[in-house]
Amino acid sequence: MADQIQQTRQANSDGTASVRTTKIVDNDNDQIDSKDSIASRIVWFIGGVIAILLAFRFVFILFGASNSNGFASFIYSVSHPFASPFFGLFSYKQQYGEARFELSTLVAIIVYLLIAYGIGKLLTIRRPR
Repeated sequence: MADQIQQTRQANSDGTASVRTTKIVDNDNDQIDSKDSIASRIVWFIGGVIAILLAFRFVFILFGASNSNGFASFIYSVSHPFASPFFGLFSYKQQYGEARFELSTLVAIIVYLLIAYGIGKLLTIRRPR
C-alpha cells in the first residue's frame, strides 16, 4: 500500500477557508522496501565490481598491458573466472602483452550487468498482502 495524502478543509472564524494536508505513511511497506532495497543494492554492488574488473581487463588487453606487471597480472587473474565462460564465443587466444580487441569481455560485461539488473528487479517486486 502506498503512502496516502489526506486533505482537510476548515472554515476559519473570519470567513476564510484553510486546507490542511497530511501524509499518511504505511510503515510496514517502508520496512519491506528497506530490506528489498538493501538486497538490491548488494546485488548491484557485486555486479558493479565484476563489471569494473572486466572493464579494466578489456582496457588492459586493448592497450596490450603486459602480464609481468603486478597490477595487470592481478586484474587478469581476478577477472579470468568471470570472462572465461564467454571465450568460446569469438575464438579466444590467451595472449597478454599484445594489443587486441577482446569482444568476449565486452559481452561478459553486458551479460553480468543484465543479470544484476534482473536479480535486482526480482528483489524489489512488490509482494501482495
